[in-house]
Amino acid sequence: MNLRNAYVSLALALGLFACQQQPQQPTTQTTTQSPQQTEAQVYYPGKGDNWERKKPEEVGMDPALLQQAVDWAKTMETTQMKKDFSTQAEIFGKPLGPLPTDRASTNGIILKDGYIVAEWGDTKSADPTYSVAKSVLSTILGITIDKGMIESITDPVGKYVKDGGYDSEQNRKVTWEHHARQTSEWEGEMWGKKHDFVGKEAFGRGERKPRELQEPGTFYEYNDVRINRLALSLLRLWKKPLPEVFKDEVMDPIDASGTWKYVPYENSYVEIGGKRMPSVSGGTRWGGGLWISARDQARFGYLFLRNGQWKDKQIVSKKWVQQATTQRGPVGPDYGYLWWLNTEGKAWPDAPTTSFAALGAGSNTIWVDPVHDIVIVWRWHDGNPNEIIKRVLAAVKPVE
Repeated sequence: MNLRNAYVSLALALGLFACQQQPQQPTTQTTTQSPQQTEAQVYYPGKGDNWERKKPEEVGMDPALLQQAVDWAKTMETTQMKKDFSTQAEIFGKPLGPLPTDRASTNGIILKDGYIVAEWGDTKSADPTYSVAKSVLSTILGITIDKGMIESITDPVGKYVKDGGYDSEQNRKVTWEHHARQTSEWEGEMWGKKHDFVGKEAFGRGERKPRELQEPGTFYEYNDVRINRLALSLLRLWKKPLPEVFKDEVMDPIDASGTWKYVPYENSYVEIGGKRMPSVSGGTRWGGGLWISARDQARFGYLFLRNGQWKDKQIVSKKWVQQATTQRGPVGPDYGYLWWLNTEGKAWPDAPTTSFAALGAGSNTIWVDPVHDIVIVWRWHDGNPNEIIKRVLAAVKPVE
């Protein structure tokens, strides 16, 4: 299964991903590269709306071609996710958490060299971002490893988490890396949803046929129950709600707004150290999840464009950014640690093979291109991301 097909599944909000093994096939791609900024020249936006804009021509882009890309994107309002979220149960199954009563229309923002060169729609509306939250959980995992709270990503989770969730013969083999690559094959129930996605009421159009469990690490399946297990395991380690971790370790340091929130399910609370704490999810499939604006998503994408650095502080290690956005083996699609990749050039044929993205149903997209120093955030659309990517890259003037 290639990433482009997986993305279409996300856009259709079916959550049905093919489960198969694929050989790793690294490829290279020649791309016209813009001049790289030196560290002293790197621009970082200030807090809130203190984000400098530049005309496209000031950063080596053709304004007419860039405007054509934006005009096209504006026409691609999603038809898959109703604005009042009234089809949520039909698509995903019985909700466990709250949903807004409304959302913004399609909107987006384009950064070049860190500056805003294009923006359309309501980019300040803090809406559910669905599985973009998985890339956030990946980042929290990376920071957890950076701090030495986990010795190795290949360690079994049960070495650290003793709540019974990793006691069975199947689950005791599950490592942190298996969770991050969606190859864990973890067996069990989380917040009333079983790992096998069997049952129309619980899983809606995303229900699956029963199958035999495979050895952890040998089989890829896009599975929110298992990612929710990862979130709970990280909560057990931090002994602190992950929204607070994300705020303290990432969002405050990158000067994000105060409008975002990470909403738990109504039943996803546990007691840790005598305190009742929420465990958050890897998406909004069953309500809740990360509710955030396109502007704050652009900051998060820009952090990864800058290899985890923000001004003079390394928020997440460069090593983790590289690991998370590199193809991690032969099992599954072109995928890193909960980030979608373009290593094989199949996801976005007109993009550099080094580009990567956080993707969620709806559709919600944060696409990062280190070659051209570009971040594209595009929300609530039915378009193929490659179509906006090729239009934006066509506006980048070749280096003379």
